[in-house]
Amino acid sequence: MEQESNVVCLTEHVYRKVLKLMGNRFEVTIVDDDRLSAMEHINAAIDEVRRIEDLLTTYSESSQTSLINRNAGIQPVTVDREVCELILRAERISRVTQGAFDLSYGSVDKRLWNFDRGLTALPDPVTARQMVRLINYRNIQVNIERHEVMLLEPGMRIGFGGIGKGYAAERAKQLLQQRGVRSGIVNAAGDLTTWGLQPDGTPWTVGIADPDSKHHPFSYLNISNQAIATSGNYEKCIMIDRKKYSHTIDPKTGLPVTGIKSVSIISTNAEIADAMATPVMIMGVKAGMNMINQIKQIACIIIDDQNRLFTSDNIKLQ
Repeated sequence: MEQESNVVCLTEHVYRKVLKLMGNRFEVTIVDDDRLSAMEHINAAIDEVRRIEDLLTTYSESSQTSLINRNAGIQPVTVDREVCELILRAERISRVTQGAFDLSYGSVDKRLWNFDRGLTALPDPVTARQMVRLINYRNIQVNIERHEVMLLEPGMRIGFGGIGKGYAAERAKQLLQQRGVRSGIVNAAGDLTTWGLQPDGTPWTVGIADPDSKHHPFSYLNISNQAIATSGNYEKCIMIDRKKYSHTIDPKTGLPVTGIKSVSIISTNAEIADAMATPVMIMGVKAGMNMINQIKQIACIIIDDQNRLFTSDNIKLQ
C-alpha cells in the first residue's frame, strides 16, 4: 500500500494530501489560510471517501454491493438510499450509452480476463459471449421507496468500478464546500473535480496524460468548477501477436476494445465524467463523439490508435 503522506504545503495557502483510497491514488488539494484547518478539512474529505468505499467495494463481504450480489436471483436487499440513487443514475447512463456502460459487468471476472497475469491468447468469441450473458442493466430492480435492490438473474454481479471513484470525488468536494473550503481539487486516480480558483485568481491547470507515456502530460486545460475523467488503454493492457489489448471490455462481446488510446470527458460533475469515459471508448470515435455532442455541458477529447486527435466543441488545448 502506498505510504500515506501528511498534508504538505505546495505554495502559499495551497495544501495537499496524497494517499491510497478505493485501491487508487487519491490527491486532495485545497486552498486555505491555515495549515491546521486545512488538515482538518482534508481529513474529513478522506473519511467521506472511506465511507463510500465501505458501501461500494466488492472486496469486502460486508459491503452493501456484496450483499446485493450474494442475493442475486434470490431476494431484494435493503441498502442505503444513496446506493439506490447511484444505481438509478447509473441505469440512466446505461440507457443513454445503449448498454456500453453497464453496472452489471461484474460477471466478467478474472476467469475470462486477468490482466495481472501473462495472457498469451484471446478467449474464443463463443466463450466470451457466454461469460457476458448475465450483463444486463435492465435486470437490476430498484425500489427507491423501500430502499431495496434486487438482481433478477442468479449469478449476476454489479460493480461500481466505472462510476464509484467519480462519485466519491464529487461527494468529497461537496463536503469540503459545505465546510466553507473556497477552492480545491479532488483527484481520484485521474478522475478529478475542481472548484474555485487558485490563490492568485487563476483557474486550476490540469494535465491530461499522454497515452503513450502516462506519467507525462499530453496537454493542459485551465478549468474551474469542472471535472475531468480519462479512460485509457495504458492502465492495464497486454500484447498478443504484437497487438495491444486494453482492460476495457465491451459488455456485449466480452472482448477488449481496440481502436482508441484514450478518452477524456469534461463535465461539471465527476460522477458523470467518470461514467461516460469508458462507454465512449467502447462505442468508438464516431458514435461516441456523436453522443457527446448531443449532451449539454459535456465535452470530450479522443486519441485513436493512429494518434489522431478528436475534440468536441468548446475545448481549448494548450
